Amino acid sequence: MHAYRTHNCAALTKANVGDTVRLSGWVHKKRDHGGVLFVDLRDHYGLTQIVADEDSEALALLDGLKLESVVTIDGVVKARSEGTVNANLPTGEIEVFARSATVQSRAEELPLPVAGEQDYPEDIRLKYRFVDLRRETMHANIMLRSQVISSLRRRMQDQGFTEFQTPILAASSPEGARDYIVPSRLHPGQFYALPQAPQMFKQLLMVAGFDRYFQIAPCFRDEDLRADRSPEFYQLDFEMSFVTQEDVFQALEPVLAGVFDEFSGGKTVTSSGEFPRIPYAESMLKYGTDKPDLRNPIEISDVGAHFEKSGFGLFEKIVGSGGTVRAIPAPGTNEKSRKFFDEMNDWARKEGFAGLGYVTRKSGEFGGPIAKNHGTEGMQAIYDELGLGENDGLFFAAGKTKDAAKLAGAARTRVGETLELIEQGCFKFCWIVDFPMFEYDEDTKKVDFSHNPFSMPQGEMEALETKDPLDILAWQYDIVCNGYELSSGAIRNHRPDIMYKAFEIAGYDKATVDREFSGMIEAFKLGAPPHGGSAPGIDRIVMLLADEPNIREVIAFPLNQKAQDLMMGAPSAVSNRQLRDVHIRTVEPPKPEGNADKSA
Repeated sequence: MHAYRTHNCAALTKANVGDTVRLSGWVHKKRDHGGVLFVDLRDHYGLTQIVADEDSEALALLDGLKLESVVTIDGVVKARSEGTVNANLPTGEIEVFARSATVQSRAEELPLPVAGEQDYPEDIRLKYRFVDLRRETMHANIMLRSQVISSLRRRMQDQGFTEFQTPILAASSPEGARDYIVPSRLHPGQFYALPQAPQMFKQLLMVAGFDRYFQIAPCFRDEDLRADRSPEFYQLDFEMSFVTQEDVFQALEPVLAGVFDEFSGGKTVTSSGEFPRIPYAESMLKYGTDKPDLRNPIEISDVGAHFEKSGFGLFEKIVGSGGTVRAIPAPGTNEKSRKFFDEMNDWARKEGFAGLGYVTRKSGEFGGPIAKNHGTEGMQAIYDELGLGENDGLFFAAGKTKDAAKLAGAARTRVGETLELIEQGCFKFCWIVDFPMFEYDEDTKKVDFSHNPFSMPQGEMEALETKDPLDILAWQYDIVCNGYELSSGAIRNHRPDIMYKAFEIAGYDKATVDREFSGMIEAFKLGAPPHGGSAPGIDRIVMLLADEPNIREVIAFPLNQKAQDLMMGAPSAVSNRQLRDVHIRTVEPPKPEGNADKSA
């Protein structure tokens, strides 16, 4: 017999009744029924009920163990009585009568419970993550992650993509987020950077003549954390040669639709070939964001033209000075009290906006200061244009275009959630396309790149030479699901002449481009194919599929919100010898004056 087990804790069924077996696992739960002890034994695969009574030499040993101790049980499989069958367990028709037990490891008092799904402080959960991972939901999330990655890999290979690995120690890039840097021992005063993405390397693989690349790539960005962001994350990174934007879409849609359909648990998924393509400008107008949640039926409208000559002076002034007014419908709010609308206005102020105007409507009667000043006829014209009914309310976000869009987008989400309009049980995908190549930076007072500077401009060199830079669009796209951006991508600018011109418009001279992006620009001078790709975030994909609100719930060993590993104690100080080895010294930040040492 095997030293530890003949079966796992999910394997035994009624067909095994009478068999002598050996099981090993953790003591998950114990129930003492007066001389009869029931133990739920748990391993990676599931649970088996163990029974020990006064005829079993295992009784005293099992009775004295704390939960989460690891034991090996030798016993006989018996059928449960009809009234005690647990239909929710694969092993629910049997139990194992323990003849003997061996303790492999005794557990001390637990820092957090394993059985059950109680909420527990995150700092405790992350400090004792190896215990937290024993809990059913966490264990299932990490297994789901593994299965999703396997499915992604298989689907990419089935489409002819080849898996490559790219360097982890790379050069720092002047573009993008803040790098994690690594000092070099062999080259004093010089540093590597952990890759924010394998962007340069995957493009160079295309230049090298490989046609379809992918990898499950680790990426690192030293940026502030939030619920859907981690400093260390993984993405399905891929690149393709001799492709248009449409070719990229046709390659990625069946992969994402297929994976979501496979693991959706019965939720509906946008079918491959049916992902809506929404231009960036339209998305910002209709949804107030470039990552819209299409489960929300509310659409925003620009109603500024209605207030060019209005009795409502505030909106008239905003529109007259180049601003805009965005309208956010609140359908079926005739039974809502004034408090609902006032609370929305208070919420907007707490979010840092000047406020959120509104109009109420009950049985056709308009209410509120805006309606009073703009007039019934004017309000009816707005309602007719928007297709609103006599029991629908309306919110207004007014100001500079960018500010009004941001407030309107946030208000659309809040109204949809508050009124329970968000469609449940579905994953709705869309592409956001036609991003602007350039934007005007109000702080620097100059034109700069809007998103990815290495995207191919639509119209290529002709557009750069003849168009207003702010009118030039890029072959750049995002894939969005249920309000989460899963990835950005682009058809790359593979021509040095177009790249020099694009950077010139953004204020970079040729020497700067040659210095900062030498590897890429020199490669493109030696024959580069048209190419493009994308990189969906695996952590966010699993977060959506697991229906978790926080990305840390689908990462085995995540950092906390301060980018700390509470379990292993990272980041940590290192010895002076280690610092000398890499030729650096640390400078402690100055302490706040209130914490100064007063003993001197």
